[in-house]
Amino acid sequence: MTETRPTITKAVIPAAGLGTRFLPATKATPKEMLPVVDKPAIQYVVEEAAAAGLDDVLMVTGRNKRPLEDHFDRNYELESALTKKGDQSRLAKVQESSDLATMHYVRQGDPKGLGHAVLCAAPHVGHEPFAVLLGDDLIDPRDPLLQRMVEVQQQYGGSVIALMEVDPAQIHLYGCAAVKPTADGDVVQVTSLVEKPDAADAPSNLAIIGRYVLDPAVFEILRKTEPGRGGEIQLTDALQQLAADEQLGGPVHGVVFKGRRYDTGDRGDYLRAIVRLACEREDLGPDFRTWLRSYVTEEMQGS
Repeated sequence: MTETRPTITKAVIPAAGLGTRFLPATKATPKEMLPVVDKPAIQYVVEEAAAAGLDDVLMVTGRNKRPLEDHFDRNYELESALTKKGDQSRLAKVQESSDLATMHYVRQGDPKGLGHAVLCAAPHVGHEPFAVLLGDDLIDPRDPLLQRMVEVQQQYGGSVIALMEVDPAQIHLYGCAAVKPTADGDVVQVTSLVEKPDAADAPSNLAIIGRYVLDPAVFEILRKTEPGRGGEIQLTDALQQLAADEQLGGPVHGVVFKGRRYDTGDRGDYLRAIVRLACEREDLGPDFRTWLRSYVTEEMQGS
């Protein structure tokens, strides 16, 4: 008999970071509001949660993050102006963000790391499994990673993390998983985790990317987790405890993702993400690709 598990409806998006890598642009503008083509990065993340059926979204924010709340709220003055102009296309784009999900907000206060940010969500989440989406990783909607992770959690219980193969030389930038296979080709069981290991010490080349579906047992572990790497409370350390002892909150599985991911957490990757997404847009792509080919050709000839 198949065990019935609670339906997952809640998503948590940590958004309290200072965005120091993007200074001075982020001096007064949250990094999550930086545009990726013509939408702020954070909107892509909320759209992903909503597409996976998670329409109750808690954003963990900090000081100077009020624009995030304003973006997902109604703007009656702007909507009225567009209505009077008969500009239905732009009106629909403005209203889209406020209709995506039911949005909630809580402030992290002290920036004590990702684990602490997730712990701030405990009163809202309660005793239900929930998803965590990091805003630096944009997942192409044609590759529904989060939906697959929810399916795996419903099948196996416990917690599920997103994994992606990376160049071993880059593994020190990520949390890393030791795994063993399951009957599902894209699913592995996680046996241990380590945060940002040296390449020589990494148990695999499977990096944790910014999507999690977590059992609420993680909250009790996070309350007892001491600061780890970087002096912060690491979510990876809590997941390591869950992976080591299933009695604490079920097993930890990983979905090995082979789809399209856009990293907006680094300036270079942010620019590459914009170019890739612009090239694939029906309204922008043809003209932009033509210009890009011409530009690259000129640069190569000039060099």
